[in-house]
Amino acid sequence: MEELIASLPPVISLVVKAQGAPSVPEDTRPLPGHRRTRRRPASPLTVLVDQWFAENTFHSREFERLDELVALKEAQGVTISLGLPALNEEATIGNIIRTIRKALMEDVPLLDEMVLIDSGSVDYTREIAADLGIPVYIHQQILPKYGAYHGKGEALWKSLYVLKGDIVAWIDTDIRNIHPRFVYGLLGPLLRNPRIQYVKGFYRRPLKQGERVIAGGGGRVTELTARPLLNLFFPELSGLIQPLSGEYAGRRQALERLPFFTGYGVEMGLLIDFLEHFGLGAIAQVDLLERIHRNQSLQNLSKMAFAIIQVVIRRLEDRHKIKLMEDINKRMNLIRYEMGRYWLEPQEIHERERPPMITLPEYRAKFARRAPGETA
Repeated sequence: MEELIASLPPVISLVVKAQGAPSVPEDTRPLPGHRRTRRRPASPLTVLVDQWFAENTFHSREFERLDELVALKEAQGVTISLGLPALNEEATIGNIIRTIRKALMEDVPLLDEMVLIDSGSVDYTREIAADLGIPVYIHQQILPKYGAYHGKGEALWKSLYVLKGDIVAWIDTDIRNIHPRFVYGLLGPLLRNPRIQYVKGFYRRPLKQGERVIAGGGGRVTELTARPLLNLFFPELSGLIQPLSGEYAGRRQALERLPFFTGYGVEMGLLIDFLEHFGLGAIAQVDLLERIHRNQSLQNLSKMAFAIIQVVIRRLEDRHKIKLMEDINKRMNLIRYEMGRYWLEPQEIHERERPPMITLPEYRAKFARRAPGETA
């Protein structure tokens, strides 16, 4: 059997090894007149994931007492930053800023700063944020020595340099039903449990099709690409409900030590890297109820899935110390249709990887950090 597995292509070989050697199904039907008494014991991995799900899954209502969160924050002596990555979000950015600032900065001092990280908006996103008095940065202008790539992941990576907090949270800026829970829900587990390093939000995502709203119809890339890949290759993360959610928070001392993918793959990359560097117990998830936002077109979702698959292959190579594909294709042929005619539109979708922020001398100087492996 080992020789057979070794002869398979690398990807197929990994799948077979991950799933275990094939076996003849056991006939567990009871004999006539007998009751079934035998049950197949749960695998150690199943027990691990079930235990994690029970212990590290929270609900945002557990953290509604904001005065308690502020007390925890002050007792620990930490500061908290909220980054708002944006690209052409003039329809929603103003309400998001006003809602979060009133609840979490004016009513209670839970957040120390809120900053817009813009990726070159051509609408009034930056002007609205500036008029509301929050700092505005264009990610292409941050750390210009290192150049700039397109993509949300690039904006998040560079935001680590401009945000000051010991805890850093990010939320998407297309949320139409914004509520303070989208932020305090992420911060609660970090403030209550020092073991937790990273918190992901999850929620129901209605899908609007014309005038119809399909409850739970959103998250198509999550269910059709991300979660199947995690279950297959990184099953420790199979309990994550929304691995691609855009609402998450982490401790700076952890985030600064991880690489960031520059595009659609940033969420998947961070999740896998937190698992590999800090262990499953360092990750938590919190129920943020429901999130209403602008649904992406199917072609945009296809590009997102293409990028996410690249990230998973890259991390599979890292985990198993092998090269699955010498030169993975970065060009995707999109199918276009117009006026009764189909054609192909090739697009380069390349998930580049930025190094851990702590490896940059400018960052270490600003935050008084030592390089990894450097002694006093």
